[in-house]
Amino acid sequence: MSRTAILEKPAIQSWRSWLAVVALGISAFTIVTSELAPIGLLSALAQDFNQSQAGTGIIVTAYAWVAAVAALLSGALPQRVPRHMLLTGMMLVLAASCLAVAWASSFNLLLAARITGALAHGAFWALIGTVAAQLVPPARLGLATAIIFGGVSAASVASVPLANFLANVAGWRSAFIIIAVIALLTACVIACSVPPLRAAFPIGLRALSALLTQRTFLQLYLATACVITAHFAAFTWIEPLLSETLRLPAPLVSMLLLVFGLAGIVGNVLAGKLIDRHLKGLAITALIMAAAAVALLAILPLQEHPAVTGLLLLGWGTGIAVIFVGFQTWLLRLAGAAAQAASAIYVAIFNVAIGSGALAGSLLLRFTSIEGVLLTASAAILLGLLPILLLPLPTED
Repeated sequence: MSRTAILEKPAIQSWRSWLAVVALGISAFTIVTSELAPIGLLSALAQDFNQSQAGTGIIVTAYAWVAAVAALLSGALPQRVPRHMLLTGMMLVLAASCLAVAWASSFNLLLAARITGALAHGAFWALIGTVAAQLVPPARLGLATAIIFGGVSAASVASVPLANFLANVAGWRSAFIIIAVIALLTACVIACSVPPLRAAFPIGLRALSALLTQRTFLQLYLATACVITAHFAAFTWIEPLLSETLRLPAPLVSMLLLVFGLAGIVGNVLAGKLIDRHLKGLAITALIMAAAAVALLAILPLQEHPAVTGLLLLGWGTGIAVIFVGFQTWLLRLAGAAAQAASAIYVAIFNVAIGSGALAGSLLLRFTSIEGVLLTASAAILLGLLPILLLPLPTED
């Protein structure tokens, strides 16, 4: 493996290190909430800016793809600048972007503000995995990753219902103002708690290409692309599934979306407790559980059984949350000193998959029903299981 980045390791664990881990977890929740919140606000945004819902959806797809490019370019960030300064600066940019979105008077200004935030988003996400590896010993990396990327998984399942709720209560602009405030607060905590860690050497195209020649990384990246694309192809239509296909009343739809969001927390807790000892088994179980839940949501006649629907959403949300944490932990253990380059590629693939999943779901819906989209997504999740079954367990060194 190419050892292009020599990362500093802390000599001991301290409360300050774990405070930094928690701050990074909240930051991860904030940046992914910023990315996905418009999914729950498309109707309001389209109405305010006189756009079609399909046209307004570009602010989700464009954001995800720009963030992917930013992640790949994160290796060009100054390597001698302390990581806490870079992370703090990116959170401030994200906060400014969200405020600009809240005050946007035209769709073009809205899109420009979103793209600015996406640049900070991609680079931030690519860096936090390597910072986690520097803050804690290898034996506790799974727990640290569960906390940090638990923010990602929680936001991935909870941001849409939260944004929709805030929009109904106080208008869609309030949602972005709240995200901006959280970003500002976490920027302050990061500045105070994250030590001045550095990567000793720059990470360029050679480091990225070296990882892409290794079969283990390719297998993990392929699994990530399959599973995340499939998840977001289905997840984009979760609200129409509940309200239109199953014809559930609005209060019950909100409650079930909350169940799905809470499932992300359950998955994070399970991952934090088990992933350091049972990484591969937990990842395989989570993939099977998520695929089965998505398929059963499409197959079973659930119109008169909201409790069963809730259980399936709980299984889906829990499984996908464990997958998020599991794949990231696996990647960091595989990468070792090349963690920043490996994370940059992973984040790029993850964000491309978010945008591509939403787009694929829309395209599939032209030829099939929402149930057909869910069945296709379930099959794709199971396809992502194959490279994981063939992967050897990474070491903790």
